[in-house]
Amino acid sequence: MSGPAAIRALGVALLLAFVARDAPADSAAELMRLGYEFDVRLRAVEALPFYLQAEQLEPGNAEVLVRIARQYRYLMADAPTTAEKLRFGRLAMDYSQRAGTLGPRNSDAQLSVAITLGKMLPMLSNREQVENSKRIKTAVDKALELDPRNDLAWHILGRWHEGYAELTGFRRKMGELLYGKLPTSTYEEAAQCFTNAIAINPNRLMNYIELGRCYAGMRGNEEARRLIKKGLAMPNREKDDPGFKQRGRETLAHLH
Repeated sequence: MSGPAAIRALGVALLLAFVARDAPADSAAELMRLGYEFDVRLRAVEALPFYLQAEQLEPGNAEVLVRIARQYRYLMADAPTTAEKLRFGRLAMDYSQRAGTLGPRNSDAQLSVAITLGKMLPMLSNREQVENSKRIKTAVDKALELDPRNDLAWHILGRWHEGYAELTGFRRKMGELLYGKLPTSTYEEAAQCFTNAIAINPNRLMNYIELGRCYAGMRGNEEARRLIKKGLAMPNREKDDPGFKQRGRETLAHLH
């Protein structure tokens, strides 16, 4: 690492050390509260040291590990190179897996594995993508079994169905030739998942955009436009919102 990347990494390291030094350490609950104040503003660099200190006090607290994994995913999204993204992704994966093990009845802990794998998927080989899609499905099914009103789990399941619905024709034949039988799904199944997510939590713009993209896949262009435009009009609140809006714009551009 050299140049701007090295300076950026050094700055992050110094800031982490500074914040961690001054963070109160009287209880894990207080540290989690302090970390959450930065977490909700998507400021992972400031949130992470509080959560890491909370982990030192309560290493068996699955919720702390879920939050740490989320911060590493945020850092992964902001990392400038694939190598750095994968490094943060592996850290997130370690905490997600530990959270899942320590929180077998915690829906968010089970879902954390699926979310982290989903973030890493585009950077993995085709074979690894196929193998990890199975792990995503297993994790999200477990999360929904524990909490059927976990709207984010419904979204992840919708994305899983959507991905396989998009895999048709030559691409599917080639995939099965190389990796064996692949799951099949439909846009209708994906759309139902996004509809469920919206019913539970109508404030996530990504659900409207992905539901719109499903309608585009089903040739329901008018409804697709309505839903995507609704999502695009909503304010960005989550880390991935700008990316989902870009997906929505690309879909709109191809609608006739």
